[in-house]
Amino acid sequence: MKANLGSLKKICIVVFILFGVLSATKLDELKFSFDFSQFFPEEDPDLAFYDSHVEEFGTDDNFLLIAVEYKPNVFQKDFLNKFQAFSQESKDFEHVLESNSLTTLSYPLKTSFGYTTLPILHINDSLQYQKDWHKIQEDSLFINVLIDEKGESLVLALRTEDNLDYKQSEVLLHTIRTSLKRHDLTNYHILGRAFFYEAIVEMQRSEVLTTTIVASILVFIILLLVYRSMPVVLISVFSIAMSLLLFMGLLAALGKELNAMAAFYPVLMLIVGTSDVIHLTDSYIRKLQSGISRYDAIISSLKEVGMTTLLTSITTAVGFVTLLSSRLVSIQEFGINAAIGVLVAYTTVILLTGSLLISLPEKTLIGRKSISENWVNYLLKVNTFTKKYPDHIILGTVIFTIFCFIGIYLIKTNHEFKQTLPAKSEIAIDFEYFQNNYAGFRPLEIAVMSTDGHKVTDFEIAQEIEKLLTYLKTIKIIGNIQSANLPYKIINKANNLNNAAFFTLPNDKVTFIKYQKDTRKLARKQLARFINGDETVARINGKLQDVGTDSLKIVYNSIDRFAKTNLDTTLVTVKVTGKSILLDKNSEYIRSSLLEGLLYGLLLIGVIMAFVFRDIKIFLISLVPNVLPILFAGGILGFLGIPLEASLSVVFAIVFGIAVDDTIHFLGKYKLGITQGLDKEAALEKTFAQTGRALVITTIILFFGFMVMLFSIHQPSITIGLIISVTLVTALILDLLLLPVLLRKLI
Repeated sequence: MKANLGSLKKICIVVFILFGVLSATKLDELKFSFDFSQFFPEEDPDLAFYDSHVEEFGTDDNFLLIAVEYKPNVFQKDFLNKFQAFSQESKDFEHVLESNSLTTLSYPLKTSFGYTTLPILHINDSLQYQKDWHKIQEDSLFINVLIDEKGESLVLALRTEDNLDYKQSEVLLHTIRTSLKRHDLTNYHILGRAFFYEAIVEMQRSEVLTTTIVASILVFIILLLVYRSMPVVLISVFSIAMSLLLFMGLLAALGKELNAMAAFYPVLMLIVGTSDVIHLTDSYIRKLQSGISRYDAIISSLKEVGMTTLLTSITTAVGFVTLLSSRLVSIQEFGINAAIGVLVAYTTVILLTGSLLISLPEKTLIGRKSISENWVNYLLKVNTFTKKYPDHIILGTVIFTIFCFIGIYLIKTNHEFKQTLPAKSEIAIDFEYFQNNYAGFRPLEIAVMSTDGHKVTDFEIAQEIEKLLTYLKTIKIIGNIQSANLPYKIINKANNLNNAAFFTLPNDKVTFIKYQKDTRKLARKQLARFINGDETVARINGKLQDVGTDSLKIVYNSIDRFAKTNLDTTLVTVKVTGKSILLDKNSEYIRSSLLEGLLYGLLLIGVIMAFVFRDIKIFLISLVPNVLPILFAGGILGFLGIPLEASLSVVFAIVFGIAVDDTIHFLGKYKLGITQGLDKEAALEKTFAQTGRALVITTIILFFGFMVMLFSIHQPSITIGLIISVTLVTALILDLLLLPVLLRKLI
């Protein structure tokens, strides 16, 4: 037996080292990505409609805005010349389809010789600046779109190719920054999909590296304080690091793309792996101290702890698999990857840690007082407390549960997009700048569809569109509204000496048709952006302020209500669509998908626990201390006023998946004591003495492990780390106080 185990340990160590080296070579293949579509609810009718809308008109986030500030105002000849040169140069940038700014656009004007153009800004004639500014203000077409209302910044608006990837975004942004620097335009702000892609991916890489380093240091310190044996600590750290390396290498080999949730992988792997290591190592050292040889000790520990640890790993993985009930691809991917990571950690600990432990001489471990008597004394006092005050504990639990439900009732879903941006980062600052000085970032997309054989180019339908446009302008958070009516208004104005009073839709059908012919000649490309090929759908787009999902939902509903009650529905039907509304729909699904996923998880774990413990009472008892932490997590969100959004849904899966581990270890040891012939009280004392210490230590590691997320620059990550840390401590308290009471009363 010893010879077989000796050979097996060498094989395991060599195999893991080889796989570790192979994984290390794969790390540079790890892909990081960010796409808003990852947060779209799958199988949603609005998503299907949006997909068809995109086929007709392209995406609604294919823009990049560059605002360049100049104070006291932009009407300075030197600045305007630089900005014009930058604007002209941008037309040749790779991945740019269209470039517009006040220095490159012109007003059309109808003369007796046909149409001509007038510059919006007479750059080379400073005497005209005041008149130009007055005209811009009078028209109001470009205010808060291409120039702010104070005249302190100009915007270059770029229309890019659809769905730029990370490398394309990097190329475009590098070109833009180089050009800005060359033209000495240093005070600028950028907003758009490409900029978000670059910033979020850079944040993901930074977060993964930071959390890995900080969590590794933390785990090392805690293990050193617990075991006070450098060989044991090094074995533990090496095993945990190997599991993380294998996991990341596996993700790379599978071609998985890491999204905004990737920062949690190192923390999860380190703390889940550490928990498994502690349970195995504690059991192994205890058996060595009782005089058992190292080979017999490892076999006994694997029999005693291995199955329980396997069960906890499976239940933790199940907790993550419940995220498959989410309609969001990014959350589903996180759940699958995290479940894989948990199983990788378990396999590594059992095979590699076990092999490394029996490679150490017994004298390295025996006598180091790793299992302190003080721990046993304190834990037995806790057991005594549960024995003396069971009614107080139950009453406290009832009050605690009521407290949780009150908090859950207070949960809000009015999430703002800016809360997901890295704190105090360049992108957060630029986002806020456009929020305060321009129309905002969130795209608004409205489809106007003709009915009964009508075309959206008909005068009657253009009038209906104009009614809707007039209403949209009354909503303060909507800006930069454009539609198929815009070219007609510009032509109408051009035919009336460029008078701002005529920037309206023509009043009669004859004039409309006349101008429509001119529009098809002069602005065919612009018109095509707002009308589909068979002229059955017209597009209205604009920008929304980031005021929160609940507030925006009110706006969407008000638009829908206005269209149904104030427009001629025999001519047109109206539907709000676009990426913004799809992102906002997440809040509608989060609660239902959470409940559905957790219900499936409870049922599956219930089946596993019922099969293992073969006792329905123990199964029912185990549910109580595991459901309450989930309720507590929801309560914290409510009391702290943290809006529920997509990424926070992982909190409940993590809490559920990990909290149940302690319960299983506690009940597993208790059940073992009963099967060994101990009475109820003796079994509880043995459970507290032999398993309680490992539960406390693993919870401490879990607590500080997730608190590592406080170092994050990503606000949702900070929130998730804080809530999970506090909630898992609560789960431990419930296991140590409530479980013994329930076991005494119900079994």
